[in-house]
Amino acid sequence: MTEEVMKARLSTLTGETNNDILLTFLSIAGDVVLQRCYPFDPEKTEVPLRYQTRQLEIAVYLLNKRGAEGETAHNENGINRSYEAASVPESMLRGIIPFGRLLP
Repeated sequence: MTEEVMKARLSTLTGETNNDILLTFLSIAGDVVLQRCYPFDPEKTEVPLRYQTRQLEIAVYLLNKRGAEGETAHNENGINRSYEAASVPESMLRGIIPFGRLLP
């Protein structure tokens, strides 16, 4: 998926139109995915194709909870909010399988 497609989808899902904000949250989400995929290889910089949708989901999650980071519970006018983690919830990362290799 190209960066333009990712930005367009993120904008559609969140209503955010600021290009810099969209790119920032996609970058943060990409870093989260890469840290999980390649825990022993920090030089990897491209999110594998199979995890780009997960990157988008994480970016939506982070963008939607902007301003409420670290919130564990919130109740206002019948709307209840709570967050599993201050960052990305473990449940969003479960499907990402870390890559590793054996050295000779």
